[in-house]
Amino acid sequence: MMTKKIHGYGQGDVETVISVEDVDKQAGALKQDNLTTDDLDALTNNKPHLSIDKLKAGYGEMEILHDFDLRIGKGQSLCLIGPNGAGKSTILHSIFGFTRIFSGDISIDGRQITSLTPNEKLKDSGIAYILQDNSVFPSMTVEENLLMGGFLLDKTADAKKAVDEVFSQYNRLKKRRNNKASSLSGGERRLLEIARALIMNPKVLLVDEPSIGLEPRFINMVFEILGDLQNNQGKTIVMVEQNAKKGLEFSDIGYVIVSGELVLADYGSQLLKNPEVGKLFLGG
Repeated sequence: MMTKKIHGYGQGDVETVISVEDVDKQAGALKQDNLTTDDLDALTNNKPHLSIDKLKAGYGEMEILHDFDLRIGKGQSLCLIGPNGAGKSTILHSIFGFTRIFSGDISIDGRQITSLTPNEKLKDSGIAYILQDNSVFPSMTVEENLLMGGFLLDKTADAKKAVDEVFSQYNRLKKRRNNKASSLSGGERRLLEIARALIMNPKVLLVDEPSIGLEPRFINMVFEILGDLQNNQGKTIVMVEQNAKKGLEFSDIGYVIVSGELVLADYGSQLLKNPEVGKLFLGG
């Protein structure tokens, strides 16, 4: 059987066709023996801000995550990588309240938030979720889209003030404040989605596939914006990123997820050096 050149999970070319089943099997073989929550705490300098303990979660009767643990410190970034269908987005969904929780705990600074609704997690716990799908309202203007981000604020004036603060930060959006969102480029729509999530001034950003569908120049712009939010505004970022190389280069911590379980956790820079991770997810 002839091999053909295909693109790897992240970047680069792979000369051998690898089936989804083989990727799952090989990724599962990366499992870190005796990985404990103490090891995860150490990656946060033993100061976890957002914690998940022994979480079993899924949709309906289907359990996707199996005794899943997570730790991230305040102002850190964490990238979740793994095969398609591994449960990466389900982790973000579970943190925000979109899944059925069978057992386990989610907490911020030791305070339980497991059973809170998405609105409560946004308003009271400072957690915002940036969807991977195009979630702007195309027939609304840029300003109207941003105002929608403040729907939980008690006063309309507070939402307008938050929108003005966003415009002062992102001149690209300010120039288009009266344009319909449908007229924006892909990168500008992604910026609008991020900016809308900032209206409630969240502490934690859940970012699902920030680079999906974007041209390289816009991918760099989006990661520069996320870097500013982390490094200059102290936001904590948990992301799922299809471009594993880009995600790990950006993030302080990286987790490899396989079949709803955490199999490997390390600093992002260290996972980039791991030859097995490279073979499976970084294109070589």
